[in-house]
Amino acid sequence: MFKSKEKFLEVVVSLFVLALSYPSCFAESNLEQLSVSPQPTIIFPKTSLGPEELAVIVNDADPLSVEIAQYYKIKRNIPERNMIHISFKPGSTTMNQAEFTKIKTQVDLITPQQVQAFALTWSKPYRVDCMSITTAFALGFDSKYCANGCELTKPNPYFNSPSNTPYKMFKMRPTMSLAGTDFNEVKKLIDRGILSDNTLPSGTGYLLDTTDKNRNVRAAQYDELLRYMDGIFKLERVKSNFIENKTDVMFYFTGTSEVAKVTSNTFIPGAIADHLTSAGGQLTDSLQMSILRWLEAGASGSYGAVVEPCNFPGKFPIPGIVINYYINGETLIEAYWKSVALPGQGIFVGEPLAKPYGGYKVELKNGELSITTRILQPGIYAVFGADSGVGPYKILARGMPVGIGKQVIKIQNASYLFYRIVRETQKIQRKSMN
Repeated sequence: MFKSKEKFLEVVVSLFVLALSYPSCFAESNLEQLSVSPQPTIIFPKTSLGPEELAVIVNDADPLSVEIAQYYKIKRNIPERNMIHISFKPGSTTMNQAEFTKIKTQVDLITPQQVQAFALTWSKPYRVDCMSITTAFALGFDSKYCANGCELTKPNPYFNSPSNTPYKMFKMRPTMSLAGTDFNEVKKLIDRGILSDNTLPSGTGYLLDTTDKNRNVRAAQYDELLRYMDGIFKLERVKSNFIENKTDVMFYFTGTSEVAKVTSNTFIPGAIADHLTSAGGQLTDSLQMSILRWLEAGASGSYGAVVEPCNFPGKFPIPGIVINYYINGETLIEAYWKSVALPGQGIFVGEPLAKPYGGYKVELKNGELSITTRILQPGIYAVFGADSGVGPYKILARGMPVGIGKQVIKIQNASYLFYRIVRETQKIQRKSMN
């Protein structure tokens, strides 16, 4: 149906912008190889953030924050220079603007320039006056990200961007909170995120069409998304207020104030789940279901409102956009942040570097090398080979088309120890998916 990924995203964004009107460059990197036997090394274009580009912000006055930060640093190999130490009295759900401004100024001064994103290490505070705390750290406090009643707010410059250098391009650092009711819950969250890396899971995305008309506004996007993802990723539209006893949940998007039977489902490591409602992001004291319940049930990331946003679709994740970027090898923090156009009133929680669709698998048989991966963005690619990682490299193939989703690149007479895949152009024509 669509000739390109770009056309699909253009349609999704167009539909989304219409819905807003009413409420109801790549550096190269070696990726982890998944094959268990010795195989050639494949060098891909850089397509996602790594530990050296994430800074962890720790509140030294909060023992739980310190414990979370230390564990995350060790498990994710975060450089010591990326550990940002601040101090404020813990316990309150809301930080005032004046205190936040002082802290943010301090953070900006000591954050290394290569850092592209932040991880917070607490559940309280979850807001700064009228903004979520993750958006305040990402974009700075600005009352234009707030709303008096049912109003649109200042947009996210990172929305639907192909960039994996948000600070370099937009002078903002996407932020996500490693949140949980206690250390054990956050530890499990971190461990799940790490376990998910480069696993290429074949789970299901569940798109719920609920009876809650005010909170079901994202369902208008489902038909287009299902048509586009046919043959690329398994999605299932479910006309119900909840699912239960599912064993393959990779994505779970719904709209309701409470979600029943959440813990009856099995979430694949790296899973994303959220519910569109007024106060899911009030992590510790919401009168509705807190998004922490998703994490406790096994999800690796969620999103929710910290103040009443009204039901503008743009104030919540757009399923088609987050799925698209996530299954093409981006980290959780990148894919999730790119999917929310108006994030001022919503908080992102989860394990920022979870990357289930990174990496690659290789098979060498009878001189033919097969490389299976999801991380290549649609475009035209060339393949080079060498016996050393530093070269010299010999060109082996050019003009190789790559589309969205799982790709298999085959190289005949493969005898080199290293292969480099380089994007030549972004333009690619793709067949209809009807």
